[in-house]
Amino acid sequence: MADTSRILAELNERSIEVFRRVVESYLDRGEPVGSRTLTRSMSENISATTIRNVMQDLEFLGLLDSPHVSAGRVPTEHGLRMFVDGLLEVEDLDDSDRHKIDATITSNESDVGAMLDRIGSALSALTSGASLVLAPKHEAPIKHIEFVSLASDRALVVLVFADGHVENRVFMPPVGQTPSSMREAANFLNSLAAGKTLSELRSSFDLEIEQRRLDLDRLARGLVEQGLAIWENEGEVPERLIVHGRSNLLAADGQRENLERIRTLFDDLERKRDIAEFLELADEGEGVRIFIGSENKLFSLSGSSLVVSPYMNADRKIVGAVGVIGPTRLNYGRIVPIVDYTAQLVGRMIGDRRQ
Repeated sequence: MADTSRILAELNERSIEVFRRVVESYLDRGEPVGSRTLTRSMSENISATTIRNVMQDLEFLGLLDSPHVSAGRVPTEHGLRMFVDGLLEVEDLDDSDRHKIDATITSNESDVGAMLDRIGSALSALTSGASLVLAPKHEAPIKHIEFVSLASDRALVVLVFADGHVENRVFMPPVGQTPSSMREAANFLNSLAAGKTLSELRSSFDLEIEQRRLDLDRLARGLVEQGLAIWENEGEVPERLIVHGRSNLLAADGQRENLERIRTLFDDLERKRDIAEFLELADEGEGVRIFIGSENKLFSLSGSSLVVSPYMNADRKIVGAVGVIGPTRLNYGRIVPIVDYTAQLVGRMIGDRRQ
C-alpha cells in the first residue's frame, strides 16, 4: 500500500486518468486499450500522440504492458494492484444481488452444509466466477472418541459430539498398532475431551501429552497424534471446502494457453490440497481482501484473482471464509460488496445457530 501511495503521488492528474481509464476499459472488455479509444473518453481534449506518450511512461513504471506491437495496453498485475488499492470505486450492493443471496437462507435452517452449498451456488451465478466457501469446523463439545482398526494400514476414528453430530474419518495409523494401544489412546483422549470442543481439546492436547508421556507407550502416543491430525488438519477434511462454478472460470478465459493452468488450480482445490492456505488468505482481520495473480502461491500458475472475506461466529472468531475466483479482469467494484455481504450473512447465520 505504501508503494501504491508513493507511485500515485508521483503521477500527475493526466497520467492517473489515462491509467484509470485503461484499467477500467480492460476490466470491462478484456481487451488491450489503444490511444485512439481513450481520446473519446478523456475529460480533456488531448491528442492520441500525447496519450501514447503517457502510456509509454506508465509502461516504464511497470503499470501497463503491450501484449503485441501496436495492439494497445493492458494493466500488469502490479498495475491492477495499484488500481485496486488506490483508485477502485466500490459500488453499493445491488438490491437484486442482495435478494438473490438472501433467498438462499431458509427459516430454521438446520443443515449448515446445505445452506453453504446454496450460498456458493448463488455466489457463482451472481459473479459469473467460481465460488469457494470454507465451512466451519464442528465446535460442539465432544462426548466420545473411539478408534477402530480396519486393516494393518487403515483405521477409523469415530468422534461423537454432545449435540448428536458424528464424524468418521479413515486414516493411516502408525506402524505396529495393536487393539490394546488403540483402546489406550481412546481412553486417554476421552479423559481429556469431556466438555471440550475440538479446538479446546487441541489446545490442551500437547501439554497433556508432555505431562503424561510416561503414561502412554510410544505407539499409543503416535495413534493419538495421528487421530487428532485427521480432525484438525484442514487439508484432510473433504467436506469443508465447497467449490462451485469451475466451468465459469474456464469459459471466461479465452486464451487456450491459460486453460490448463486454471484446470490445475481447480484440481488442487478439489483435492483440498490448499484448503488451509485458503483460510489463511482471509485470516488477517475483518473485511474483504483481494489477491491478484501471482501475489499468492495458490494462483501463481493460474494467473487468477481471488476476492475473499472471512466470516466469524458469535464470539468474533474467524471460523470460515467465502470467496470468488476469476480472471484478473474481475469486476472488483461489484464483486467486493457481494463477497462482503455474503460473509456477514453467513457469520450471522452461524452465530444464530450457536446461541
